[in-house]
Amino acid sequence: MAKADPATVEFETRAKNLLKAELKRKGVTYAQLAEKLSAIGVTENERNLNNKISRGGFTAAFLLQCLEAVGVTDLRI
Repeated sequence: MAKADPATVEFETRAKNLLKAELKRKGVTYAQLAEKLSAIGVTENERNLNNKISRGGFTAAFLLQCLEAVGVTDLRI
């Protein structure tokens, strides 16, 4: 799928919003997320997280790493 494909853009936006909502629900900032990711062996800094999440074009693996790092066990899509 091309980056400009409307379906791709829609799902990237949904992934970004889903991750942001879970971070907000858990009360986790990007700085705290960076610390939590580090604890599971993922190296990211606050600025990189902000950019990556704002773009929304991250991998499914990154999404799962973030969700696990903040303790999300149930997810409603």
